[in-house]
Order: sequence, then C-alpha cells, then structure tokens
Amino acid sequence: MRNALFFIVLLITFKTSAQNNSKITFQKNRYELAVSYYKKADFINAIDLFYMACKLIPDNEIGIESSKKVDVLRTILRDNIMVQALGTWKSVGDKPGWAIYKKEKVFDEFIEVTNMQILFYKKDKITQEQKLTNTEDLVYYNGEDSDPSFSNIILSNGTIWHCAINNNSSELHVINIAKKDENGIDKIQNNNAEEFYVKVK
Repeated sequence: MRNALFFIVLLITFKTSAQNNSKITFQKNRYELAVSYYKKADFINAIDLFYMACKLIPDNEIGIESSKKVDVLRTILRDNIMVQALGTWKSVGDKPGWAIYKKEKVFDEFIEVTNMQILFYKKDKITQEQKLTNTEDLVYYNGEDSDPSFSNIILSNGTIWHCAINNNSSELHVINIAKKDENGIDKIQNNNAEEFYVKVK
C-alpha cells in the first residue's frame, strides 16, 4: 500500500513538472517571437505576444520583463494612434464609408479629436449652423495590469469604446465593448453599438 502511494505521488510530481516545463518552454517561445516582432517595429503583434508571455507565468524573469515591455509598447502605440486621430471626423453612421445603404439625417455629426479632448458637433444640413453638443476628456482605459489594449477610451458615462483607424488614416471605427459602473465592468458581447467616421481635416 505504501509503495502504491509512493508511486502515485511520484507520478503526480512528474506530471506537474512536465506541465511546468512545457509552460516555461511555451512562454519562452512567445517571448522570443515578441522580441523578433519588436525588432521589426511590428509593435501590435509584439505587444500581444509579450502579454501572452507575462500571463503564462507572471512572476518569473520572462514574465516580469514581458510585463514591462507591454507597458512601454502601449505608450508607443497610443502616441502613434493619436497622431492619426488628431483632427475632425464626420460620422457616416453604423456602416463603413463604402457601404451602399445609409440613413439620411437632418444633421451631420462631427467629432474633433485633440490631445486632451473629444468635441462633439452637429451641423444643420440646410442652415449650415454648427453646434457643440458635448465635450469629453480623452481618457484611455487601461483595464487589468499589463493590458495590451492601447486604443480603448472611457467616457464620462462609463462606456468603454475600442477605437481603430485604417492604414491610410481616413476612417475611424469605434465600438462599445463594455461599461464601467460602481459594480465593476460589464462586457458587451453582442449587438455592440458602433460608429464609423471619415476624416474631413
């Protein structure tokens, strides 16, 4: 009986050790791949891989270094997307600019993005009168520690929006991914509100 128990413990120990070694190997592979993307200045792929590496084993050397790299890259990527986002954007509704069907509106809606704020405007199509309807501080939403998301913003009403700009900086797509309140974060999985904008200046 004692021998049987000894072998069971030995088997469990061996299995756990093999799993840990496999996890460490996988983490090292993710980290090395992240470094290769980083050296090519492919920061979007790099940040995702560094995040994966730091989540696999957060407290070893690779995990700690990966977490630092995520924080650095998030800042770089936010600076890059801010350069693209600065300016005035016209809403084209909840479909991309190339979509055939669009609802006709009495007002055109615009946003102006500055380094510190997002200003919302409505412009009457007939009178051409433009009115400021809302102003929001530009606040990035960081989420959990070492979160690789670099283009999520949170508005004063607690809604969290993911922002994406196409390669030639002509179209902005925002999608409501969650809402934050006193009870925490409520992630939106289906029927997300979204809006497309085209750059006008």
